[in-house]
Amino acid sequence: MRLLLDSHAFLWLATADERLSPAVRELVEDARTHVHVSVATTWELTLKVLAGRLRLPAPPAEHFAEHIAEFGYQLLPIHQRHVDALAELPPVHDDPFDRMLVAQALVEDLDLVSGDARLHRYPVRTVW
Repeated sequence: MRLLLDSHAFLWLATADERLSPAVRELVEDARTHVHVSVATTWELTLKVLAGRLRLPAPPAEHFAEHIAEFGYQLLPIHQRHVDALAELPPVHDDPFDRMLVAQALVEDLDLVSGDARLHRYPVRTVW
């Protein structure tokens, strides 16, 4: 299985937060599962840190790099093909980071890990 983590899923996995579903935790911990974290996620979370809406124990770049390496996740860059796919998405909502994750999941054939019900309305496979 190939997964793309939404921002809250990435944070909750890193902190063993109980709000993460046991099914997701089991999938991510399965050695056969390839887990991706988008640059859109690290970008969004860095902006939250800068705005004072998120506190991390280390600077964002250091914190995210450490967790991505520690858990063996793959960092997914934003490519033009992902930007192009945005034009094909229905207008479910306006969050640019969520829309980019949906576009990336579709283009890269990944299952999107998210508890956000709005994302489940897009034509993308979701896991929660």
